Amino acid sequence: MRDFKKLDIWKNGIELVKQVYQLSKKLPSEEKFGLISQITRAIVSIPSNIAEGCSRNSEIEFKRFLEIAIGSLFEVETQLIIIVELELVSSSEIENLMILIQKEGRMINSLINKIKNS
Repeated sequence: MRDFKKLDIWKNGIELVKQVYQLSKKLPSEEKFGLISQITRAIVSIPSNIAEGCSRNSEIEFKRFLEIAIGSLFEVETQLIIIVELELVSSSEIENLMILIQKEGRMINSLINKIKNS
């Protein structure tokens, strides 16, 4: 069993959660049960699935939870694009968040590939 709190992908995931929650405060209140709910659930899913995967005894199970986490990451990225397209925030307001998302994606993919090749 791994200590998920020591993993950089988990730490980066927590940072993503904090930034998405800050961004969600800028969204219109009528989106509370729409985009805000969707994006906050998806972003929390990323470090949560990494942590849950760490509790598994098999590398195959751990890899599966990493795959779920990256699926949630892509979901968040899509929702951020939608938020910009709807002109709820500017692209410059999510620039740093998108950089963190890309970094997280590379880190998760790297770990998935490492598990596949071991």
